[in-house]
Amino acid sequence: MNNSRRHFIKTTALGTAGLTVGGLASGMSAKSYAKIMGANERINIAIIGLGRRLGAYYDPVSRKDSNVELVYLCDVMKSQREAGVKKWAKFITNTPKLENDIRKVIADKQVDAIFNATPDHWHAPGTWLAVQGGKHVYVEKPCSHNPREGEILAECQKKYGKIIQMGNQQRSAVESIDIINQIHNGVIGTAYKAVAFYAATRGPVPNPKPAAPPEGLDWELFQGPAPRRPYTHDTWDYNWHWYGWDYGTAESGNNATHELDVARWALQVEYPEYVTVEAAKRTFPEDGWAVYDTMDATFRFPGNKIIKWDGKSRNGHKTYGSDRGTIIYGSNGTVYVDRDGYTLFNREGKAIKDSKATGTEAGTALGGGGDMTTRHVVNFFEAIRGKAKQASPIDEGARSTLLCHLANIAYRTNKSFEVDTKNGHIRDRDAMKLWSREYEKGWEPPF
Repeated sequence: MNNSRRHFIKTTALGTAGLTVGGLASGMSAKSYAKIMGANERINIAIIGLGRRLGAYYDPVSRKDSNVELVYLCDVMKSQREAGVKKWAKFITNTPKLENDIRKVIADKQVDAIFNATPDHWHAPGTWLAVQGGKHVYVEKPCSHNPREGEILAECQKKYGKIIQMGNQQRSAVESIDIINQIHNGVIGTAYKAVAFYAATRGPVPNPKPAAPPEGLDWELFQGPAPRRPYTHDTWDYNWHWYGWDYGTAESGNNATHELDVARWALQVEYPEYVTVEAAKRTFPEDGWAVYDTMDATFRFPGNKIIKWDGKSRNGHKTYGSDRGTIIYGSNGTVYVDRDGYTLFNREGKAIKDSKATGTEAGTALGGGGDMTTRHVVNFFEAIRGKAKQASPIDEGARSTLLCHLANIAYRTNKSFEVDTKNGHIRDRDAMKLWSREYEKGWEPPF
């Protein structure tokens, strides 16, 4: 991409005024001018990671008014690249380049922004490499694999001035924005407690056994920043979520991120002061699932505010009437909110207002996608152009993701602990050892 277009994307409003006068005054036709303006505002993107989340991008990327060109599809698995380009052929007219290595994509100055839909251990490293390379980043949740990485991303945003947006798409849901604003304005009095929940019926997973990497998989690059280990059967395709802590962040990072983000947003809290967790693996005891599959976590915040997380990965009982959502309790009423909208209750428990979304967003289905993802992605594009306020700055995403990490650390250490409410750091020496991780040599983080 040339320097003038880069400058234009940074200074859209000012550039529009100047070029309008200069362009038309020099005899350029309105039609020709419109083409140039369209090219100047076009954002060239790359998608890194072509698995289950890929379908969520079809709509926001291909719609004409997004003015985006998909120039790269990148994945460490050859079959994913080949399948991805065929899928995109139904939605766009150009043919993206196929690439194995994210670093080569970042090195291409034509690319303005990347979508980071890689496994969890790649989320923060892929993002900081891209930002250091001059790219804006839309990174799927969780934005980090450990708490320190969230701090690094916030530092990167400040240092490099790029837009980094986490895929906590409910921040862009019309109904969620509406009811959260009402909560902040006192519709249920003082909001003091939120219960965030998730219930799914995930089945047994294979026991990982030593095996050769599947044909077409770059196992070395899949591991990337993680310490090296031999390949085990079925690790690369989604089940890395449940095979320990090398690549995944368990169900807390995988799904609690969304509901805990809504809870924290509603209660207007930042860092907890105390965390306690009860969690264990309770279903299919002989399978390869190596982390908890049920968790009950409590986060106590200043001002006597509480967030609870009730996560059930393999028990689909709808304790709260739905498979996922958030209940916010106040001194004068209660709100139930999920991806389908919200219901407002008075203090007596009577429903007094119901607002349902007109679109759809997947709940517990793998991959997800829907109208609120589209709005969140479009907000990312418009934030890059300077035309919209970012729906979820990365420091907000990192604070919500931190709750997931604190819950995981409490589980891994079998400890409850106090937390510094100024920065989220754990006031326990053993637990604080898990604030960061060991990195493969050559992949160490910045700062």
